[in-house]
Amino acid sequence: MRPDDTRPKPALAIPPRQTVSTHDVRGEGTQEAASLIRDQIDTIYATPSQAPQTTPVISPLSLQQDEAPSPYARTHDETQHHIEPSIWQQYHTAWQSYYQQYYARYYLSQVHQTKQQLAAEAKTAQPDETPEEMTTDEAIYDLRSRVRQAINTRAKQVRKSRHFVPVLSAVFVMLVFLFLQYNRVLLANIEAYVSPGNLDVQSIIVDPSQNATIGPDPLLIVPKINVQVPIIWDAVASDQNSLNVAMTKGVAWFNIPGASSRPGQIGNAVFSGHSSNDWLDQGNYKFIFARLEQLREGDTIYINYEGKRYTYLITSTKVVKPNDVSALTFPVDKPIITLITCVPLGTANNRLLVFADQISPDPKAATAKPTGGGNTTGSMPSNSPTFLERLFGAR
Repeated sequence: MRPDDTRPKPALAIPPRQTVSTHDVRGEGTQEAASLIRDQIDTIYATPSQAPQTTPVISPLSLQQDEAPSPYARTHDETQHHIEPSIWQQYHTAWQSYYQQYYARYYLSQVHQTKQQLAAEAKTAQPDETPEEMTTDEAIYDLRSRVRQAINTRAKQVRKSRHFVPVLSAVFVMLVFLFLQYNRVLLANIEAYVSPGNLDVQSIIVDPSQNATIGPDPLLIVPKINVQVPIIWDAVASDQNSLNVAMTKGVAWFNIPGASSRPGQIGNAVFSGHSSNDWLDQGNYKFIFARLEQLREGDTIYINYEGKRYTYLITSTKVVKPNDVSALTFPVDKPIITLITCVPLGTANNRLLVFADQISPDPKAATAKPTGGGNTTGSMPSNSPTFLERLFGAR
């Protein structure tokens, strides 16, 4: 078609349009309908007209419509709308991949938002103020609490464990053995400072210038160490068992040759008492001489004998071995006394000798010392046997 072409133009046969309802178009999709219409219009304009270039002949519209082919029939091809199964598979796979990526991104976004929200809440919950520093007392208290808690926890674990039962049993047996063997050491030191005797202090306040009435019972009185104890005269010096029995009742007269005098006689009168003894032993005088080591030169000793009171003044003290009996049998021309006990406390390793001279009544009026008498022995009085000595029969 050119503008300078003056030839008459043939009439175009325009096929009737098929009315497409709005409902169908909307149902099939607006884009698909528009594409179909465009294809039909392009087909109409691209097909050459079959009418001759003459004056148009008016033919019945109905005949032309019956003879003219439908644009849809001319353009529709069933082979063009056939889709291979592989294409459908690719289509389905693409959609699955799309939805997987979509939901993966969605949930990742949700997790990220949740983390941000929790972080914001945690930051809000933290106090803005910095905590105050602990004082020294608070730190010490906290440390003690932790140590105490750790100790309690460990102690509970130890108590529940049975591995320590044999060890505890052995320790218990050992403690019992040690107590049985060495209880006299412990008890002697306690008795030496708690209850050394049953003496009433008022009863030993003596005025030598007065002639007080003295009872017939023989007594040994040592005011400094609160001792007032009976004197037992019938012990056998050569028999240790006899001496121990006598010393459960008081102090024993140790009558040996060369030291067999009595109060008021020229010579040495020797008296022995326990400083300690086993807790199983009988008697009330197991610790009567526990404080004898505290006596010093110049201290006073009294003896009541045959209704008369004799006063002695300590002159010296001496520690010897148990078999050094000669320390008691030295020559003497005046009335004296000697007190004997075992030292150190709780043992019988050595003997403490306390020497005292008579000062009242007048020592010049003392009677002559006895001749002979006494029992010969090779050792001084001792404590009772210990637990092991009783168990194995040794001494």
